[in-house]
Amino acid sequence: MNRHRILHIIPSLDRAGAEKQMAILAAGLPRDEFDVHVAVLTRSGPLAADLRAAGVPTTLIGKRWKLDPGAYRRLKALIAGWRPDLVHTWIFAANAYGRAAAFSCGVRRVVAGERCVDPWKGWIELSIDRRLAGRTDRIVTNTTAVRDFYARHGIPAEKFAVIPNAVLPAPPSDLTRSQLLVDLGLPEHARLVGIVGRLWRQKGVKHAIWAADILKVIRDDVHLLIIGDGPLRDRLERYRDKIRIRDKVHFLGHRDDVPRIMPHLDVLWSPSHYEGQSNAIMEAMAAGVPVVASDIAGTRDLVVPGETGYLVPVGKNGRSAIASHTSKLLDDPDLARRLGNAAAERAQSEFSVPTMIARHVELYRGLLAPVSGQGERA
Repeated sequence: MNRHRILHIIPSLDRAGAEKQMAILAAGLPRDEFDVHVAVLTRSGPLAADLRAAGVPTTLIGKRWKLDPGAYRRLKALIAGWRPDLVHTWIFAANAYGRAAAFSCGVRRVVAGERCVDPWKGWIELSIDRRLAGRTDRIVTNTTAVRDFYARHGIPAEKFAVIPNAVLPAPPSDLTRSQLLVDLGLPEHARLVGIVGRLWRQKGVKHAIWAADILKVIRDDVHLLIIGDGPLRDRLERYRDKIRIRDKVHFLGHRDDVPRIMPHLDVLWSPSHYEGQSNAIMEAMAAGVPVVASDIAGTRDLVVPGETGYLVPVGKNGRSAIASHTSKLLDDPDLARRLGNAAAERAQSEFSVPTMIARHVELYRGLLAPVSGQGERA
């Protein structure tokens, strides 16, 4: 049997949510059945090394502008030359360029990926989504919240296949807590709360800084580590300094060693206004770290209140709840340990890599099954 050729198209290979899931999937698809290639629309990134180690070839298209006809032609040339049996695109730019190019080249099966509730999309973006959805075989998403969002905007719910994200088992950190505290210049009695994500409005980091200020009144040992970068960093740092909490809130910037830091957090915060299915939360769960997060669609699929963490109101109404739940966890080590252990068990049982890969394999097989009267591709 000829192996089916699967081409994944994604904007970048940054260590971000959709990119991590694509890399895990591309590396894990059974090689006796699938020949896998990744097209990177805009820029490469650290995940390129993971794909290279897994033997998955990548091609950088080099899209430079929002509308880039040259990049579109290069993508079409790759598709026409490699002749994939199925193209799987991920998130908006790749969904738009990738699907249009795949349709133009006559690709047999096309799958799109919508990974987040996207209130930022205007009528132009949603019109593109609706137009392309008509010719798309299936749209994979990680949560019913995303499916329901797009159904409200005119894409039939039956187009969607819901396959939850996967999280890799947490590796043991080669960094001790004492070493981490020394590296960060923090006292050895410090309690660590973390946020991991891009610094933009969606993530609600300003509310987290406010919650840290409330915690500072309750106790003086809590330090908030903000891991990530983004367009709001300067503004958030100015806000931190304005409310005089520089000694408790630390911007670490982009880090490639988050798995080394995560196990040493006492609590992970996720104060986002909206998400698809947060990889940061899943990675914290896998590491046995209790989570305090906004009560939003997608996150409700991950955090079980009182069992693996706590959910709080979105935005400014959740600031005091973030602080109070965190203080409760820090005051009660047995409670924190119980919630962390339950979170790790839930990550392993509900969001395993083999399950995520198996569900994609089932989807691909169903779409690629020979039509009556037709054989395999020559």
